[in-house]
Amino acid sequence: MAGLSIQAVRDVLGIARLEAWLRLAKAELRAPDLPRLSGLWSELGYRFEGALRERERRVELEGQRLAQFLSAIEASPNGVLLLDANDHILWCSRVAAGHFALDPQRDLGQRVTNLVRAPEFVAHLQGLASSTKDGPDGEPREPVSMPSPARNLNLSVLAVTYANGLRLVLSQDVTDSQRNDEMRRNFVANVSHEIRTPLTVLVGFVDTLSDLPLSEAERARVIGLMRQQSQRMQSLVDDLLTLARIEGSAPPPPDRWIDLAELVGQVKVEAEGLSQGRHQFDWTGELAGIELAGNASELRSAMANLMSNAVRYTPEQGRISFTVETRRDGRLQVEVRDSGIGIAPEHLPRLTERFYRVDGSRSRATGGTGLGLAIVKHVVQRHGGELQIRSEPGQGSTFTMMLPAARMRHEQAAELGAAV
Repeated sequence: MAGLSIQAVRDVLGIARLEAWLRLAKAELRAPDLPRLSGLWSELGYRFEGALRERERRVELEGQRLAQFLSAIEASPNGVLLLDANDHILWCSRVAAGHFALDPQRDLGQRVTNLVRAPEFVAHLQGLASSTKDGPDGEPREPVSMPSPARNLNLSVLAVTYANGLRLVLSQDVTDSQRNDEMRRNFVANVSHEIRTPLTVLVGFVDTLSDLPLSEAERARVIGLMRQQSQRMQSLVDDLLTLARIEGSAPPPPDRWIDLAELVGQVKVEAEGLSQGRHQFDWTGELAGIELAGNASELRSAMANLMSNAVRYTPEQGRISFTVETRRDGRLQVEVRDSGIGIAPEHLPRLTERFYRVDGSRSRATGGTGLGLAIVKHVVQRHGGELQIRSEPGQGSTFTMMLPAARMRHEQAAELGAAV
């Protein structure tokens, strides 16, 4: 009897220790060190410990997978919001926090519509079906556009349901794509307008030649005007093709060297031919055998466009200077300065936009297409440089191409004036 009593006490102690150990394991969500047990309780303890260790391993593995999944979401350029069925925030990615002006920690558990009050967003969530990702007609839901409450951004937002009424909100910054779409629409509209105008004039002249008896002098005048409009369309098409070629071609080669004196010589012939003696030109600076690495056709086009603008917008007997200078930091500075009509400050930021004109009627009258400075900007940027513009009304304008030192080298000394 005494032996049975001792064994019973041991069993009770074993049960108590095992129960206490299981409670501790449940509270800590891990398997603590197993207490000393004997007999059957020791075997049970080892089995329980093994099961808890396995559970602990699976929980840790699932935690790692969840962390990897959340890291992948965080790496996405799009925002992700997880909401419960009542639109309370369960989780918020860093990008979504930036899109919606949320704090990923502080705003957890808050109703999102109390924080993001844009009518488009609220209506989109309210219209979300509770049991399907589709719209009321069974069609996939369309994203809604809305301004970002945090920054000057345009967002595309889509909310869908998953897992028993939980909600997934995806946000994407579409500012650039909308701006590009608008630029594309404006570009097509501008091209259509620029081509339609001379075509309308040509059709009118053709009707005039067909329907009216004209003297030789009148016929010659009409044909001259037709030739002028045809040349205007040709210039427009040429500039469009140049711009398309620049945007669609490979980057300029860094090891194809161009003699700058020869390049400037070509630009000089074109500029003075366009002026026909109506302007005074200064060609200054030391070439010192400078060679440029890049695309010769693009660089000639950029310099020629700057000189062409100076000729068109400088009054007769005005002065136009073309200066080449090597700066202390090694960059090459190509500067075109004129004594023309100048440009008001509000126009300067938009001068390099396609078809942007300060004075549209004057530009067309002088033969401009509205694409010249856009071509210059693209060429300079493709060669790693920058275009600087300074101007004041009535004081003339200065356009400066700054090309990086890596695209320049010196071969032999030569004065610019002698070279050109």
